[in-house]
Amino acid sequence: MKICCIGAGYVGGPTMAVIALKCPDIQVAVVDISASRISAWNSDQLPIFEPGLDEVVKQCREKNLFFSTDVEKHVSAADLVFVSVNTPTKTQGLGAGKAADLTYWESAARMIADVSKSDKIVVEKSTVPVKTAEAIEKILTHNSKGINFQILSNPEFLAEGTAIEDLFAPDRVLIGGRETPGGKKAIETLKGVYAHWVPEELIICTNLWSAELSKLAANAFLAQRISSVNAMSALCEATGADVSQVSHAVGKDTRIGPKFLNASVGFGGSCFQKDILNLVYICECNGLPEVANYWKQVIKVNDYQKSRFVNRIVSSMFNTVSGKKFAVLGFAFKKDTGDTRETPAIDVCKGLLGDKARLSIYDPQVSEDQIQRDLTMKKFDWDHPIHLQPLSPTAVKQVSVVWDAYEATKDAHGVCILTEWDEFKKLDYQKIYDNMQKPAFLFDGRNVVDVKKLRDIGFIVYSIGKPLDPWLKDMPAVA
Repeated sequence: MKICCIGAGYVGGPTMAVIALKCPDIQVAVVDISASRISAWNSDQLPIFEPGLDEVVKQCREKNLFFSTDVEKHVSAADLVFVSVNTPTKTQGLGAGKAADLTYWESAARMIADVSKSDKIVVEKSTVPVKTAEAIEKILTHNSKGINFQILSNPEFLAEGTAIEDLFAPDRVLIGGRETPGGKKAIETLKGVYAHWVPEELIICTNLWSAELSKLAANAFLAQRISSVNAMSALCEATGADVSQVSHAVGKDTRIGPKFLNASVGFGGSCFQKDILNLVYICECNGLPEVANYWKQVIKVNDYQKSRFVNRIVSSMFNTVSGKKFAVLGFAFKKDTGDTRETPAIDVCKGLLGDKARLSIYDPQVSEDQIQRDLTMKKFDWDHPIHLQPLSPTAVKQVSVVWDAYEATKDAHGVCILTEWDEFKKLDYQKIYDNMQKPAFLFDGRNVVDVKKLRDIGFIVYSIGKPLDPWLKDMPAVA
Protein backbone atom coordinates (compact mmCIF):
# COMPACT_ATOMS: atom_id res chain seq x y z
CA MET A 1 0.00 0.00 0.00
CA LYS A 2 1.11 3.56 -0.70
CA ILE A 3 0.10 6.56 1.41
CA CYS A 4 0.58 10.20 0.45
CA CYS A 5 -0.03 13.17 2.75
CA ILE A 6 -0.54 16.64 1.24
CA GLY A 7 0.82 19.16 3.75
CA ALA A 8 4.10 18.84 5.71
CA GLY A 9 3.10 20.83 8.77
CA TYR A 10 2.53 20.17 12.48
CA VAL A 11 -0.04 17.45 11.72
CA GLY A 12 1.10 15.86 8.45
CA GLY A 13 4.81 15.47 9.30
CA PRO A 14 4.59 13.77 12.73
CA THR A 15 1.50 11.66 11.84
CA MET A 16 3.07 10.23 8.70
CA ALA A 17 6.41 9.66 10.45
CA VAL A 18 4.69 7.52 13.09
CA ILE A 19 2.63 5.62 10.47
CA ALA A 20 5.88 4.87 8.60
CA LEU A 21 7.56 3.68 11.80
CA LYS A 22 4.66 1.45 12.86
CA CYS A 23 3.87 0.12 9.36
CA PRO A 24 7.20 -0.76 7.72
CA ASP A 25 5.34 -2.49 4.87
CA ILE A 26 3.62 0.77 3.83
CA GLN A 27 5.38 3.41 1.71
CA VAL A 28 4.62 6.89 3.04
CA ALA A 29 5.24 10.16 1.15
CA VAL A 30 4.74 13.63 2.63
CA VAL A 31 4.39 16.32 -0.05
CA ASP A 32 4.27 20.10 0.10
CA ILE A 33 4.74 22.90 -2.39
CA SER A 34 7.07 24.74 0.01
CA ALA A 35 10.58 23.70 -1.08
CA SER A 36 12.19 25.18 2.06
CA ARG A 37 9.88 23.18 4.33
CA ILE A 38 10.56 19.91 2.46
CA SER A 39 14.32 20.46 2.47
CA ALA A 40 14.12 21.07 6.25
CA TRP A 41 12.30 17.72 6.67
CA ASN A 42 15.14 16.12 4.69
CA SER A 43 17.84 17.79 6.81
CA ASP A 44 19.14 17.41 10.38
CA GLN A 45 17.20 20.52 11.44
CA LEU A 46 13.50 19.58 11.15
CA PRO A 47 11.08 22.48 10.52
CA ILE A 48 9.15 21.82 13.75
CA PHE A 49 10.27 21.07 17.28
CA GLU A 50 8.47 18.18 18.93
CA PRO A 51 10.03 15.87 21.55
CA GLY A 52 10.83 12.46 20.03
CA LEU A 53 10.09 13.50 16.42
CA ASP A 54 13.75 13.59 15.36
CA GLU A 55 14.36 9.96 16.28
CA VAL A 56 11.22 8.72 14.49
CA VAL A 57 11.99 10.61 11.26
CA LYS A 58 15.62 9.51 11.21
CA GLN A 59 14.65 5.84 11.64
CA CYS A 60 12.31 5.84 8.63
CA ARG A 61 13.49 8.57 6.27
CA GLU A 62 14.54 7.26 2.85
CA LYS A 63 13.41 3.73 3.84
CA ASN A 64 9.62 3.96 3.74
CA LEU A 65 9.20 7.68 4.59
CA PHE A 66 9.85 10.29 1.90
CA PHE A 67 9.49 14.09 1.86
CA SER A 68 9.03 15.61 -1.59
CA THR A 69 7.83 18.65 -3.53
CA ASP A 70 6.69 16.39 -6.39
CA VAL A 71 3.08 16.57 -5.23
CA GLU A 72 1.37 15.21 -8.34
CA LYS A 73 3.63 12.16 -8.75
CA HIS A 74 3.07 10.92 -5.19
CA VAL A 75 -0.67 11.71 -5.14
CA SER A 76 -1.13 9.84 -8.40
CA ALA A 77 0.69 6.76 -7.06
CA ALA A 78 -1.08 6.64 -3.66
CA ASP A 79 -3.96 4.40 -2.55
CA LEU A 80 -4.69 6.58 0.49
CA VAL A 81 -4.33 10.37 0.27
CA PHE A 82 -4.34 12.30 3.55
CA VAL A 83 -5.11 16.00 3.13
CA SER A 84 -3.55 18.11 5.86
CA VAL A 85 -3.58 21.60 4.37
CA ASN A 86 -4.24 24.94 6.04
CA THR A 87 -7.85 25.89 6.84
CA PRO A 88 -7.44 29.52 7.96
CA THR A 89 -10.26 31.72 9.18
CA LYS A 90 -11.76 33.87 6.40
CA THR A 91 -10.78 37.52 6.63
CA GLN A 92 -13.26 38.84 4.07
CA GLY A 93 -16.53 37.94 2.39
CA LEU A 94 -19.25 35.69 3.75
CA GLY A 95 -18.46 34.49 7.27
CA ALA A 96 -15.38 36.74 7.64
CA GLY A 97 -13.74 36.41 11.07
CA LYS A 98 -15.47 33.10 11.82
CA ALA A 99 -15.88 30.72 8.88
CA ALA A 100 -13.03 28.49 7.68
CA ASP A 101 -11.45 29.38 4.35
CA LEU A 102 -11.45 26.18 2.31
CA THR A 103 -9.46 27.56 -0.65
CA TYR A 104 -6.48 25.25 -0.04
CA TRP A 105 -8.71 22.24 0.58
CA GLU A 106 -10.64 22.82 -2.62
CA SER A 107 -7.52 23.23 -4.76
CA ALA A 108 -6.09 20.03 -3.21
CA ALA A 109 -9.31 18.15 -4.11
CA ARG A 110 -9.24 19.44 -7.70
CA MET A 111 -5.58 18.45 -8.03
CA ILE A 112 -6.31 14.93 -6.68
CA ALA A 113 -9.10 14.55 -9.26
CA ASP A 114 -6.82 15.82 -12.05
CA VAL A 115 -3.85 13.54 -11.43
CA SER A 116 -5.59 10.33 -10.29
CA LYS A 117 -5.52 7.32 -12.59
CA SER A 118 -6.80 4.78 -10.04
CA ASP A 119 -9.39 4.57 -7.24
CA LYS A 120 -8.42 6.44 -4.08
CA ILE A 121 -9.47 6.95 -0.48
CA VAL A 122 -9.18 10.64 0.42
CA VAL A 123 -8.78 11.31 4.15
CA GLU A 124 -9.56 14.66 5.79
CA LYS A 125 -6.84 15.25 8.34
CA SER A 126 -7.06 19.04 8.68
CA THR A 127 -9.68 20.39 11.05
CA VAL A 128 -12.57 21.28 8.79
CA PRO A 129 -16.11 22.56 9.28
CA VAL A 130 -18.93 20.04 9.35
CA LYS A 131 -20.09 19.05 5.85
CA THR A 132 -16.71 19.82 4.22
CA ALA A 133 -16.54 16.17 3.16
CA GLU A 134 -19.75 16.65 1.19
CA ALA A 135 -18.26 19.59 -0.74
CA ILE A 136 -15.02 17.70 -1.39
CA GLU A 137 -16.99 14.65 -2.50
CA LYS A 138 -18.85 16.75 -5.07
CA ILE A 139 -15.62 18.15 -6.52
CA LEU A 140 -14.07 14.68 -6.76
CA THR A 141 -17.13 12.93 -8.23
CA HIS A 142 -17.74 15.66 -10.81
CA ASN A 143 -14.13 15.42 -11.97
CA SER A 144 -13.68 11.70 -11.49
CA LYS A 145 -13.27 10.49 -15.11
CA GLY A 146 -14.80 7.21 -13.92
CA ILE A 147 -12.43 6.87 -10.95
CA ASN A 148 -14.00 5.93 -7.62
CA PHE A 149 -13.19 8.21 -4.67
CA GLN A 150 -14.19 7.52 -1.06
CA ILE A 151 -13.97 10.36 1.47
CA LEU A 152 -13.12 9.70 5.12
CA SER A 153 -12.84 12.07 8.06
CA ASN A 154 -9.95 11.19 10.39
CA PRO A 155 -9.45 14.23 12.63
CA GLU A 156 -6.24 14.56 14.62
CA PHE A 157 -6.32 14.99 18.40
CA LEU A 158 -2.64 15.75 18.96
CA ALA A 159 -1.44 18.03 21.71
CA GLU A 160 1.67 19.92 20.68
CA GLY A 161 4.60 19.12 22.93
CA THR A 162 3.34 15.53 23.34
CA ALA A 163 2.39 14.78 19.70
CA ILE A 164 4.64 11.72 19.30
CA GLU A 165 3.45 10.25 22.60
CA ASP A 166 -0.16 10.96 21.54
CA LEU A 167 0.41 9.22 18.20
CA PHE A 168 2.08 6.18 19.81
CA ALA A 169 -0.69 5.76 22.41
CA PRO A 170 -3.80 7.72 21.35
CA ASP A 171 -6.89 8.06 23.59
CA ARG A 172 -8.85 7.14 20.47
CA VAL A 173 -8.61 7.16 16.69
CA LEU A 174 -11.74 8.48 15.02
CA ILE A 175 -12.71 7.48 11.47
CA GLY A 176 -15.88 8.78 9.86
CA GLY A 177 -17.17 7.60 6.49
CA ARG A 178 -20.25 7.07 4.36
CA GLU A 179 -22.61 4.32 5.48
CA THR A 180 -22.45 2.66 2.06
CA PRO A 181 -20.63 -0.54 1.06
CA GLY A 182 -17.82 1.55 -0.49
CA GLY A 183 -17.68 3.83 2.55
CA LYS A 184 -17.52 0.90 4.96
CA LYS A 185 -14.76 -0.76 2.94
CA ALA A 186 -12.75 2.51 2.97
CA ILE A 187 -13.16 2.76 6.77
CA GLU A 188 -11.85 -0.81 7.13
CA THR A 189 -8.82 0.00 4.95
CA LEU A 190 -7.82 2.99 7.11
CA LYS A 191 -8.64 1.08 10.28
CA GLY A 192 -6.19 -1.60 9.07
CA VAL A 193 -3.38 0.99 8.99
CA TYR A 194 -3.95 2.14 12.58
CA ALA A 195 -4.52 -1.44 13.78
CA HIS A 196 -0.76 -2.04 13.32
CA TRP A 197 -0.32 -0.44 16.77
CA VAL A 198 -3.66 0.91 18.10
CA PRO A 199 -5.92 -1.55 20.00
CA GLU A 200 -9.13 -2.16 18.05
CA GLU A 201 -11.39 -0.95 20.88
CA LEU A 202 -9.76 2.50 20.61
CA ILE A 203 -10.61 2.89 16.91
CA ILE A 204 -14.04 4.53 16.76
CA CYS A 205 -16.01 4.45 13.50
CA THR A 206 -18.83 6.95 12.91
CA ASN A 207 -20.63 8.67 10.09
CA LEU A 208 -18.82 11.52 8.33
CA TRP A 209 -20.61 14.38 10.07
CA SER A 210 -20.12 12.97 13.57
CA ALA A 211 -16.37 12.64 12.96
CA GLU A 212 -16.07 16.20 11.63
CA LEU A 213 -18.12 17.66 14.50
CA SER A 214 -16.34 15.59 17.19
CA LYS A 215 -13.08 17.38 16.47
CA LEU A 216 -14.61 20.86 16.82
CA ALA A 217 -16.53 19.73 19.93
CA ALA A 218 -13.40 18.29 21.62
CA ASN A 219 -11.43 21.50 21.15
CA ALA A 220 -14.39 23.65 22.23
CA PHE A 221 -14.81 21.61 25.45
CA LEU A 222 -11.09 21.88 26.27
CA ALA A 223 -10.99 25.63 25.62
CA GLN A 224 -14.14 26.04 27.69
CA ARG A 225 -12.41 24.43 30.69
CA ILE A 226 -9.49 26.86 30.40
CA SER A 227 -11.85 29.86 30.14
CA SER A 228 -13.82 28.54 33.12
CA VAL A 229 -10.76 28.34 35.40
CA ASN A 230 -9.49 31.70 34.07
CA ALA A 231 -12.83 33.32 34.89
CA MET A 232 -12.44 31.88 38.42
CA SER A 233 -8.91 33.29 38.62
CA ALA A 234 -10.27 36.85 38.33
CA LEU A 235 -12.72 36.13 41.16
CA CYS A 236 -9.93 34.58 43.26
CA GLU A 237 -7.86 37.75 42.98
CA ALA A 238 -10.87 39.87 43.96
CA THR A 239 -11.65 37.73 47.03
CA GLY A 240 -8.22 36.57 48.24
CA ALA A 241 -8.78 32.94 47.23
CA ASP A 242 -5.99 30.94 45.54
CA VAL A 243 -6.94 29.56 42.13
CA SER A 244 -4.49 26.64 42.45
CA GLN A 245 -6.25 25.50 45.62
CA VAL A 246 -9.68 25.99 44.06
CA SER A 247 -8.83 24.05 40.89
CA HIS A 248 -7.16 21.28 42.94
CA ALA A 249 -10.34 20.89 45.01
CA VAL A 250 -12.57 20.99 41.91
CA GLY A 251 -10.36 18.54 39.99
CA LYS A 252 -10.63 15.95 42.78
CA ASP A 253 -14.26 15.45 41.75
CA THR A 254 -14.05 12.36 39.52
CA ARG A 255 -16.85 13.73 37.34
CA ILE A 256 -14.67 16.77 36.51
CA GLY A 257 -11.07 15.51 36.76
CA PRO A 258 -7.85 17.55 37.11
CA LYS A 259 -6.81 18.17 33.49
CA PHE A 260 -6.95 21.60 31.81
CA LEU A 261 -7.65 23.37 35.11
CA ASN A 262 -4.47 25.49 35.30
CA ALA A 263 -5.17 29.20 35.31
CA SER A 264 -3.01 31.17 32.90
CA VAL A 265 -2.75 34.29 30.79
CA GLY A 266 -5.00 32.52 28.23
CA PHE A 267 -5.08 29.69 25.73
CA GLY A 268 -3.34 29.76 22.36
CA GLY A 269 -2.42 27.32 19.62
CA SER A 270 -3.61 26.84 16.09
CA CYS A 271 -6.92 25.18 16.87
CA PHE A 272 -8.87 26.38 19.89
CA GLN A 273 -9.93 29.85 18.78
CA LYS A 274 -10.25 28.87 15.12
CA ASP A 275 -12.39 25.82 15.86
CA ILE A 276 -14.69 27.68 18.24
CA LEU A 277 -15.18 30.49 15.68
CA ASN A 278 -16.02 27.78 13.19
CA LEU A 279 -18.51 26.25 15.60
CA VAL A 280 -20.07 29.68 16.17
CA TYR A 281 -20.46 30.19 12.43
CA ILE A 282 -22.02 26.75 11.89
CA CYS A 283 -24.47 27.41 14.76
CA GLU A 284 -25.43 30.77 13.27
CA CYS A 285 -25.91 29.22 9.81
CA ASN A 286 -28.20 26.59 11.34
CA GLY A 287 -30.38 29.15 13.13
CA LEU A 288 -28.97 28.53 16.62
CA PRO A 289 -27.94 32.00 17.89
CA GLU A 290 -28.16 31.04 21.60
CA VAL A 291 -25.73 28.15 21.08
CA ALA A 292 -23.44 30.43 19.02
CA ASN A 293 -23.40 33.03 21.83
CA TYR A 294 -22.56 30.36 24.41
CA TRP A 295 -19.39 29.37 22.54
CA LYS A 296 -18.51 33.00 21.70
CA GLN A 297 -18.24 33.65 25.43
CA VAL A 298 -15.37 31.13 25.72
CA ILE A 299 -13.29 33.31 23.38
CA LYS A 300 -14.43 36.53 25.07
CA VAL A 301 -13.19 35.29 28.46
CA ASN A 302 -9.86 34.33 26.85
CA ASP A 303 -9.48 37.83 25.37
CA TYR A 304 -10.50 39.35 28.72
CA GLN A 305 -7.81 37.33 30.53
CA LYS A 306 -5.07 38.66 28.24
CA SER A 307 -6.18 42.30 28.51
CA ARG A 308 -6.61 41.93 32.30
CA PHE A 309 -3.00 40.75 32.53
CA VAL A 310 -1.72 43.78 30.57
CA ASN A 311 -3.90 46.13 32.66
CA ARG A 312 -2.48 44.64 35.88
CA ILE A 313 1.06 45.31 34.61
CA VAL A 314 0.34 48.92 33.62
CA SER A 315 -1.66 49.87 36.72
CA SER A 316 0.89 48.35 39.13
CA MET A 317 3.71 50.34 37.50
CA PHE A 318 2.30 53.78 38.26
CA ASN A 319 -0.08 53.62 35.30
CA THR A 320 2.61 53.90 32.65
CA VAL A 321 5.10 51.55 31.06
CA SER A 322 6.36 54.08 28.52
CA GLY A 323 10.13 53.69 28.02
CA LYS A 324 10.33 50.91 30.63
CA LYS A 325 12.10 47.68 29.81
CA PHE A 326 10.26 44.38 30.17
CA ALA A 327 11.78 40.93 29.97
CA VAL A 328 9.34 38.57 28.26
CA LEU A 329 10.18 34.99 29.17
CA GLY A 330 8.51 32.60 26.76
CA PHE A 331 6.78 33.34 23.46
CA ALA A 332 5.51 29.90 22.32
CA PHE A 333 1.88 29.19 23.20
CA LYS A 334 2.99 26.42 25.59
CA LYS A 335 6.15 24.60 26.64
CA ASP A 336 7.88 21.93 24.54
CA THR A 337 6.85 23.43 21.20
CA GLY A 338 8.18 26.22 19.00
CA ASP A 339 4.64 26.99 17.78
CA THR A 340 3.52 30.59 18.26
CA ARG A 341 0.15 30.46 16.51
CA GLU A 342 -2.42 32.46 18.56
CA THR A 343 0.01 32.53 21.49
CA PRO A 344 -1.22 34.89 24.27
CA ALA A 345 2.29 36.39 24.20
CA ILE A 346 1.39 38.24 20.98
CA ASP A 347 -1.52 40.15 22.56
CA VAL A 348 0.37 40.83 25.80
CA CYS A 349 3.43 42.14 23.90
CA LYS A 350 1.25 44.26 21.60
CA GLY A 351 -0.57 45.66 24.64
CA LEU A 352 2.73 46.71 26.24
CA LEU A 353 4.14 48.04 22.97
CA GLY A 354 0.96 50.10 22.55
CA ASP A 355 1.92 51.86 25.78
CA LYS A 356 5.47 52.41 24.44
CA ALA A 357 7.25 49.77 26.54
CA ARG A 358 10.57 48.25 25.41
CA LEU A 359 10.66 44.46 25.25
CA SER A 360 13.52 41.99 25.54
CA ILE A 361 12.16 38.56 24.59
CA TYR A 362 13.64 35.14 25.29
CA ASP A 363 12.19 31.78 24.23
CA PRO A 364 14.33 28.64 23.92
CA GLN A 365 12.61 27.45 20.72
CA VAL A 366 11.28 30.52 18.85
CA SER A 367 13.44 32.45 16.39
CA GLU A 368 13.78 36.23 16.24
CA ASP A 369 12.32 36.22 12.72
CA GLN A 370 9.21 34.38 13.93
CA ILE A 371 8.69 36.75 16.88
CA GLN A 372 9.04 39.83 14.67
CA ARG A 373 6.60 38.34 12.14
CA ASP A 374 4.06 37.55 14.86
CA LEU A 375 4.19 41.06 16.27
CA THR A 376 3.60 42.72 12.89
CA MET A 377 1.27 40.26 11.11
CA LYS A 378 -2.44 40.84 10.82
CA LYS A 379 -4.77 38.50 12.68
CA PHE A 380 -5.37 35.20 10.83
CA ASP A 381 -2.44 35.79 8.40
CA TRP A 382 -0.40 33.20 10.32
CA ASP A 383 -2.66 30.38 9.17
CA HIS A 384 -1.89 30.69 5.46
CA PRO A 385 0.95 28.62 3.96
CA ILE A 386 4.25 30.31 4.72
CA HIS A 387 4.95 31.26 1.08
CA LEU A 388 1.62 33.17 1.00
CA GLN A 389 2.25 35.08 4.22
CA PRO A 390 3.59 38.65 4.06
CA LEU A 391 7.35 38.72 3.57
CA SER A 392 9.39 39.40 6.69
CA PRO A 393 8.06 42.76 7.80
CA THR A 394 10.10 45.60 9.19
CA ALA A 395 11.23 44.80 12.72
CA VAL A 396 9.50 46.40 15.69
CA LYS A 397 12.15 48.81 16.99
CA GLN A 398 11.13 48.51 20.66
CA VAL A 399 11.70 44.73 20.57
CA SER A 400 14.96 42.86 20.97
CA VAL A 401 15.18 39.07 20.97
CA VAL A 402 17.91 37.53 23.14
CA TRP A 403 19.05 33.94 23.73
CA ASP A 404 19.34 33.95 27.51
CA ALA A 405 16.88 34.72 30.34
CA TYR A 406 19.52 36.65 32.33
CA GLU A 407 20.31 38.88 29.34
CA ALA A 408 16.58 39.55 28.88
CA THR A 409 16.05 40.52 32.52
CA LYS A 410 19.17 42.75 32.89
CA ASP A 411 18.14 46.32 33.79
CA ALA A 412 14.47 45.43 33.29
CA HIS A 413 11.71 47.14 35.28
CA GLY A 414 9.50 44.07 35.03
CA VAL A 415 9.57 40.39 34.05
CA CYS A 416 6.60 38.69 32.35
CA ILE A 417 6.51 34.88 32.24
CA LEU A 418 4.28 33.92 29.31
CA THR A 419 5.24 30.26 28.61
CA GLU A 420 5.63 27.56 31.28
CA TRP A 421 9.07 26.31 30.11
CA ASP A 422 10.60 24.14 32.88
CA GLU A 423 13.80 26.19 32.87
CA PHE A 424 11.90 29.25 34.16
CA LYS A 425 11.21 27.40 37.43
CA LYS A 426 14.94 26.85 37.96
CA LEU A 427 16.30 30.34 37.23
CA ASP A 428 18.42 32.14 39.83
CA TYR A 429 15.86 34.79 40.73
CA GLN A 430 18.18 36.40 43.30
CA LYS A 431 20.65 37.10 40.47
CA ILE A 432 17.80 38.39 38.28
CA TYR A 433 16.54 40.66 41.09
CA ASP A 434 20.03 42.09 41.73
CA ASN A 435 20.36 43.10 38.05
CA MET A 436 16.90 44.72 37.68
CA GLN A 437 15.64 48.26 38.20
CA LYS A 438 13.90 48.73 41.57
CA PRO A 439 11.14 48.27 42.54
CA ALA A 440 11.45 44.96 40.63
CA PHE A 441 8.17 43.53 39.32
CA LEU A 442 7.44 39.96 38.23
CA PHE A 443 4.20 39.11 36.42
CA ASP A 444 3.70 35.34 36.26
CA GLY A 445 1.21 34.48 33.52
CA ARG A 446 1.65 30.71 33.99
CA ASN A 447 1.94 30.29 37.79
CA VAL A 448 5.40 28.73 37.53
CA VAL A 449 7.27 30.61 40.30
CA ASP A 450 7.19 30.22 44.07
CA VAL A 451 5.47 33.50 44.95
CA LYS A 452 6.57 33.54 48.62
CA LYS A 453 10.25 32.93 47.76
CA LEU A 454 10.23 35.75 45.21
CA ARG A 455 8.52 38.17 47.59
CA ASP A 456 11.15 37.31 50.23
CA ILE A 457 13.86 38.22 47.69
CA GLY A 458 12.16 41.60 47.20
CA PHE A 459 10.09 41.21 44.04
CA ILE A 460 6.59 42.67 43.74
CA VAL A 461 4.83 39.61 42.32
CA TYR A 462 1.56 39.31 40.42
CA SER A 463 0.60 35.68 39.82
CA ILE A 464 -2.68 34.90 38.07
CA GLY A 465 -5.48 33.93 40.47
CA LYS A 466 -3.27 34.15 43.59
CA PRO A 467 -3.84 36.44 46.61
CA LEU A 468 -2.58 39.87 45.57
CA ASP A 469 0.69 41.43 46.66
CA PRO A 470 -0.06 44.27 49.15
CA TRP A 471 1.38 46.64 46.51
CA LEU A 472 -1.40 45.64 44.08
CA LYS A 473 -4.29 45.68 46.56
CA ASP A 474 -5.58 49.14 45.67
CA MET A 475 -4.69 48.98 41.98
CA PRO A 476 -7.62 48.53 39.58
CA ALA A 477 -7.70 45.17 37.75
CA VAL A 478 -9.19 46.77 34.65
CA ALA A 479 -8.08 50.06 33.14
